[in-house]
Amino acid sequence: MNTLNELKLKAKNLPKRLMAVVKAEDEDVLKAVKKTREEGIVDAVLIGDKSEIKKISEQIEFDFEGEIIDEKDPVKASLIGVELAKEKKVQALMKGLIQTKDFLKGVLSGDKSLTGGRLLSHVAVFEVENYPKLILVTDAAMNISPDLSQKYQIMKNALQVTKILGIEMPKVALLSAVENVNPSIPSTIDAAVISKMAEREKLKALVDGPLALDNAISKEACEHKGINSTVGGDADILLVPDLISGNILYKSLVYFANAKVAGIVVGAEVPLVLTSRADSDESKAYSISLAALMGK
Repeated sequence: MNTLNELKLKAKNLPKRLMAVVKAEDEDVLKAVKKTREEGIVDAVLIGDKSEIKKISEQIEFDFEGEIIDEKDPVKASLIGVELAKEKKVQALMKGLIQTKDFLKGVLSGDKSLTGGRLLSHVAVFEVENYPKLILVTDAAMNISPDLSQKYQIMKNALQVTKILGIEMPKVALLSAVENVNPSIPSTIDAAVISKMAEREKLKALVDGPLALDNAISKEACEHKGINSTVGGDADILLVPDLISGNILYKSLVYFANAKVAGIVVGAEVPLVLTSRADSDESKAYSISLAALMGK
């Protein structure tokens, strides 16, 4: 799979998924729901201020005939979405006009938690013009300074996405600033250990690191530096050392390289769509399509 349009087409060919939108009274979110609903990718349950949802739907000519659950309180709205997911009535959750902390409060709360103690992480799927295939970046949005065990789980979460994308033996590049283990750069040590952990666990993936970004995506850079790597120049997943570097890489791809992107949070019982206002309508639609592919 080389483009996000191929991803969307794959989602279209599946039975339509049902997605709950928490605090759906947001024009951008409703436009994305409208677009993907019309394309036959998802149907939706809208949770939030019913009168506002109907008002905005009218303004954007969204003739929504599905279920609207009237709940103005953001945390309660989130809990309703979680309950629908726990009862397997919906296959995905989307954040609307609600702060991320309130949205996640429902997802992570007590007995009704959707995580079962698992780590949540963000996975972005990029289509970059001068790269020959889709490439994943993780984690650019959820975990600020993950430790070694958390990085390993972040990698395994991303491998769930590559499996859905049909990548049989994904290549994982564990990024740092250099290719050699340097005790002064902790991320190089983590990368080396994770590579060995993946080898011992016999993961169905090729995992290598530390690798600098150029070595991960450019065979020429590998040849120039004399790096012999099963991943080098052909990475499917870029695992970043922390949220700061991931966020900078994410935004650099979007704004400097005009990359297209789909992003979801993985690790819960259902995929979570957490888009921001800065995301384009196209990106939101791709993210919903990815969630539809991941939803069961």
